[in-house]
Amino acid sequence: MQREKKKLRNSIQVQLAGIFILLFFATLGLSYVINGLFLQNYYEWKKQSQIERAYTSVGQLLSSYDSGSEDFRREISKLASDGNMSIVVADSSFDIIYSTVNESQMMISRLARLIFGSFGEDERGGPGKGDPEREKRGFKSKVLAQTDRYVITLSTDPMVSADYIELWGTFGESNIVFIRTPLESIRESVDISNRFLFYIALCMTILGGMIIWLVARKITKPVLELSRLSDRMAHLDFDAKYAGGGKNELGDLGEHMNEMSDQLERTISELKTANNELQRDIEKKEKMETMRGEFISNVSHELKTPIALIQGYAEGLKDNVNDDPESRDFYCDVIIDEADKMNRLVKNLLTLNQLEFGAEQIRLERFDITELIRNSLQASDIMLKQYGATAGFDGTEPVWVWGDEFKVEEVFSNFLSNAVHYCSGEKRIEISLLKENGKVRVSVFNTGNPIPEESIPQLWDKFYKVDKARTREVGGSGVGLSIVKAIMEAMNNPFGVVNYENGVSFWFELDAAETK
Repeated sequence: MQREKKKLRNSIQVQLAGIFILLFFATLGLSYVINGLFLQNYYEWKKQSQIERAYTSVGQLLSSYDSGSEDFRREISKLASDGNMSIVVADSSFDIIYSTVNESQMMISRLARLIFGSFGEDERGGPGKGDPEREKRGFKSKVLAQTDRYVITLSTDPMVSADYIELWGTFGESNIVFIRTPLESIRESVDISNRFLFYIALCMTILGGMIIWLVARKITKPVLELSRLSDRMAHLDFDAKYAGGGKNELGDLGEHMNEMSDQLERTISELKTANNELQRDIEKKEKMETMRGEFISNVSHELKTPIALIQGYAEGLKDNVNDDPESRDFYCDVIIDEADKMNRLVKNLLTLNQLEFGAEQIRLERFDITELIRNSLQASDIMLKQYGATAGFDGTEPVWVWGDEFKVEEVFSNFLSNAVHYCSGEKRIEISLLKENGKVRVSVFNTGNPIPEESIPQLWDKFYKVDKARTREVGGSGVGLSIVKAIMEAMNNPFGVVNYENGVSFWFELDAAETK
């Protein structure tokens, strides 16, 4: 929970919204201060400028119209109405030529006091000492501007608590003008303005905060999506893609991250493939080293006995251990038989080596498997009679298959030889063909003892012997089934062995071909 709070606090959305809200508050606060400090001065300055322009306009009207004409009166009234001013025009004897207010005499009296009063320190800072009436009434005036033609003052009338900006001036030697414009209570106006500004600021803060939060969320949404995307990529999840779109820099960044994700996935896939191949190569090398050691050990073991027998019987012949012809023939037969076993072992090892390393080319052709089986059985007739076994095969019709005929014959011969050598009990061998789903299965069954289940996976290894004494007795080397495995794998066809209660069945499959 604490971590989530910290994450939220450090969120770009929160930080961005916070910055905007602080700037908003700072702007409103600055406006509030400026309004309080300078609004009153600005308001007085604007009023002063307004009354100066009015003075100039009155001078233009006096020069353009007769002061007693209706046009003059109309223009003066309009000028006073537009500027919320009181205007009195008099002659040099203070006789009123025209006034826009009813209290004309009061205005003339005020003008006379201004003209004939003392505009020294008293008029600038407080009530004049030379005018008892002004002292009594408490008028206060401060000169704002003064030229050789007019004077502008800021006056306060405590009787009505009103402030005025007043201007009196002359035009030529015959006309005097007095202009007064009231100043509303500027302090009250500033207070009202600031209070209103505060309420507006409060409403705008709430509304602006909501808008800023939504805008910040919209701005930061693609950033957060990119953050989550990078986190998933860091954990090798390359299915994550940026879907925020957009034509701005964030959209470009998202597209680049998608491209980087695809490139990383391809690169890691290639690295994994290369690593897997390297691992396989290492395992293959280790396996080959193991196989080489086992091969040397097994070959040495297999050759040691026949070499010892050949050496022993050859030495016996040389030393004339037995002089009779029958003994010599027996010794020679043993030497020949052991040499023949060594020759078969070497040939089988050469064949197996060529198959395992791809040096032996497989040539697939169409042939009749029925005829091949019959020919093999006929060639093995002497071996069957020698071991007292019978072989049954009831196939008569041609069964066409695809395969390397020479290699298939070698596979079948190995299975048949195994069946003959390990046949026991009834000493019956049954060969069958089963055609199903585009495949032809050849099975060679022999009666006898089943193979131990734990030994079945190792049957196809070089030099593996379930019963070493029995294998030696029948003259096997443990290479035949390894040759079968290499041939069938080279033709990409399955093979195997099945145990029964009364015997064992070895099988292999070939692709069926159309009948000619």
